[in-house]
Formats: sequence, C-alpha cells, structure tokens
Amino acid sequence: MSRPLRTGALSAAVLLLTALTAGCGGGGGERPDTSAGQKLDWAPCPAPSDSQDGSATEAPGKEWECATLHVPLDYRKPDGDTIGIAMIRAKATDRRHRIGSLIFNFGGPGGSGVATLPALADSYRQLRTRYDLVSFDPRGVGRSSGVRCLDGEQLDAYYAADATPDTPTEVKGLVRRVKGYAAACEKNSGKVLPHVGTTNAARDMDLMRRVLGDRKLHYFGISYGTELGGVYAHLYPRTVGRALFDGVVDPAQTPEQGALGQAKGFQLALNNYVKDCDRSGGMGGATSCPTAAQIRAFLKRLDTRPLPTGQGRKLTESLASGGIAQSLYSEQFWQYLTQGLAAARQGDGRILLALGDAMNGRDQDGDYSTLQASLTAITCADYKQRYTVGDIERKLPAFRKASPVFGDFLAWSLTQCTGWPVPGTWTTPDVSAPGAAPILVVGNTGDPATPYSGTRKMAQELGPGVGVELTYKGQGHGAYDSGSGCVRRIANAYLLQGKVPEKGKVCT
Repeated sequence: MSRPLRTGALSAAVLLLTALTAGCGGGGGERPDTSAGQKLDWAPCPAPSDSQDGSATEAPGKEWECATLHVPLDYRKPDGDTIGIAMIRAKATDRRHRIGSLIFNFGGPGGSGVATLPALADSYRQLRTRYDLVSFDPRGVGRSSGVRCLDGEQLDAYYAADATPDTPTEVKGLVRRVKGYAAACEKNSGKVLPHVGTTNAARDMDLMRRVLGDRKLHYFGISYGTELGGVYAHLYPRTVGRALFDGVVDPAQTPEQGALGQAKGFQLALNNYVKDCDRSGGMGGATSCPTAAQIRAFLKRLDTRPLPTGQGRKLTESLASGGIAQSLYSEQFWQYLTQGLAAARQGDGRILLALGDAMNGRDQDGDYSTLQASLTAITCADYKQRYTVGDIERKLPAFRKASPVFGDFLAWSLTQCTGWPVPGTWTTPDVSAPGAAPILVVGNTGDPATPYSGTRKMAQELGPGVGVELTYKGQGHGAYDSGSGCVRRIANAYLLQGKVPEKGKVCT
C-alpha cells in the first residue's frame, strides 16, 4: 500500500470533531437536462451514506437543502451520458443584502463538500449573512458517482500493509498491491475514471454558477480546492468574483516536488509539536515527550511488531504513520497525538489507529468513504507522471533528508498511479488568469500539507493584479480556521465588502 498525505484535512477533522453529515441523491429514467436552464430540485437532505467522509447517521438541520446538478459525463459529448453532482446549501440570513452564492471546496482531492460544509458551518456564520453557503461532492466523490475500488475488508488489509519497503521482496509486494488496487478501481468504477479530473470539476462549477443564477463565481477553496480554483480562474477569468484560496497548493510542482515539500512540511510540523509538548509538559507526570527520532524508532518497531488495539486489528507502521500525519494537520489535533503516543508506550494502539482510520476515511463500523479512492482517481487523471521503482529508489535519499520520519512513506506514495488505467492530462496545471478579479491567496508558514512557499507561487502564477498574498505566521493546515482574528477579519472584509488587502499583509 502506498498513498500520498492528502491535501485536505478538514474532512478528517469532521470525522474526529463532529457527527454531522449529509447526502444528496439524483435519479430519473430519461436523460436529464444538463443545460444552464435546468432547475435544481432543492429538498430536505437525506441521511448520509457511507460513501461520504463523515461519521453520523442523521441528516443536517432544516436550514440545509440538497439537490442534484446534472452535467455531461464527457464535455466533449454534451448529448452523451450524464453524471449527477450532489449539492448542499444554506440560504443567506440577510436576504436584502445578499451577494450571491459562495461555493466551497474543502480539498482532498476527494473530500465530500456535502458532508463537510454543514459540519463546519459555525465557522462561516458571518459569511452566511450575505451569501448562500453552497458546497458539493465533485465528480467521482461521495454521492457524485464516488469512485469505489476495494471493499472494507480488503481496504483494512491494504492500508495496514507495508508502505515503506526495505527489501526487494517487499518492494515487489507494494507494487503488486498498487497495481491490484488500480485494477479494482477500473473494474468497479471504470466508466467515470477518465472524466474525474480537475478540469471537468471546474467546468461543473461554472455550470453550477449559471444554474444558481450568479453572474460571477464567488469561491472559497481550501487545500486542493485552491488548485481547483486556480484551474477555474484560468478557464473562466472573466467570471471570477470574490475568491479566497486558503492552504495553497503550489501549482508549479510535479507530484515528486509536491511529495518532497510535504515531507519537509510534516517534519517541520512534527518538530514544532515536539517543542510544544516539551514546553507544555503535554505527556504529564514523569513521562517525557518523545523526540522526533524516538517517534521514528517507534514506527520502525511497528514494522515488525505491530501493536494490539483490542479491535481484532493491529496498529502497523503504515497506519501509525498516517495517524501521526493526520494529527499534524491542526494544533487542535496535537492533544490526540500526545494521547496516542502515551497509550502506545503502554502497548495500546487504539488512538493512533483511530487517527489512521480518519486519514483513510474509515468509520467505526468498518465502512470506508470514497475519500482515498477519489484522491487517487483525480490525481492520476490530472497528472501524467508515472514513477517507477527505480525513480523512487533514486529519490529516497532526498526524501529521507527532508524527513527522517515521513520521507520513505511519501517517496513510496509516488507509486499511486502505477498501472493506472487512465492517462494523465498535465505535468502541472495552468492557473494563469489574466483579466480575473483579485483573488486572496492565504498561506500559513507552519502548514505541513501545503507548505507556505506554494502561496507565493500561486499568487505569481495567477498573474499581476490577480493573486493577492496574505501571510499567517502560525501552525496547522490552512489559516481561516486557525483561530487568527487577523486572518478572519481580512478574509471576511474581502468576501463581504470587496476590500482587497494591501500587498504583503502579514498576520501573526
């Protein structure tokens, strides 16, 4: 098994911190209308399905409505097959001063916006005064024909397997599993795989904008959602309204460069966690906080001696690596890492297993969302690069130097598109958007998943007068929900009043 550390933590935050999710359904026998003149049939949201990353069984409150947007499966064949895009919204509370719709994408790629938006809606209460809050499951995600590959039992084994091979036999085993996973995706979701890329998701958003009746697209993109927003701005620069990119993906990086940047970012976040743990006495009592080197040694021990969890499953090196990375997405999660490491010292792997499951989109019943399958499908539909074992072995020293803890894990994640049945579209996405309105690009200096350097690069690639950079000196993935009043004030003034901040603004 090998996989990247996904670039959207908010969906996993929902798994740990809330029990609210939603789903939307489609239907109909004859070919649905996919034009901008179609009418959305808004109705109360049904209970969630296990395809969406969330942990609850009840529908959201009555202020939420769900509908299905019908779009062409293949935009080159507008009269061909269709796909339904699940949507959710809560109407603006101040209808008199309503600006329009504010469309959210929470990242991944593969995160369910329909599940995530109502769970995090309290963070956006001020924005809801003048916007209808809207989100969606992108094509290939959740209820929008979410990609399915393996069943729950098979995924338990897949994610527990060794993702950091040390011998030629282990390397062959990893490659065999990755190719088998790709074959299962083709068998179970082959029809949608060629059409789940980011360009088509951007086209879906523009059709969504028109069906919603908005002249401009007002947009809030987080993590991978910034890449999606950048591609949209490139395709439709004249219809960009007020757009905020938070936790910014570097659009100029290849998968290799992105994974190496994540290795550095997660190592930095882990080092910052260790310093904070020492400073606060986080372990409590006479037990000292572990060093990064001790955490690495702990993971290597798990390679041959997994920990029991009392659940019929064991905490392996792969599951623990994912769980530790999950906890580094936000300072709010550091307490879980402290608890998990302390329990592991006592031979109990349950907490770290729960964190690893959150990373992989697994609920307590053993059901998996489409989160990781969608991530792989969208990534491999987007990027042309296909890395060989030889490529990765040559790159391992650089990854290990960048992160003694996560380097091997992220280097071998580059096998994710090995044997993928669909060719990629680009080497890197084009996000140049001459003529677009100013886009607020917000970066966090301590971001592990989307390192801060990507913020400046995105601003540059968007073009002069378009990308406006805002820096937050803090920890975690993304800045708007970091607790920074400075970031929140500037972002809200931009989205609600159109006030573009001065160039180079910094929040501490």
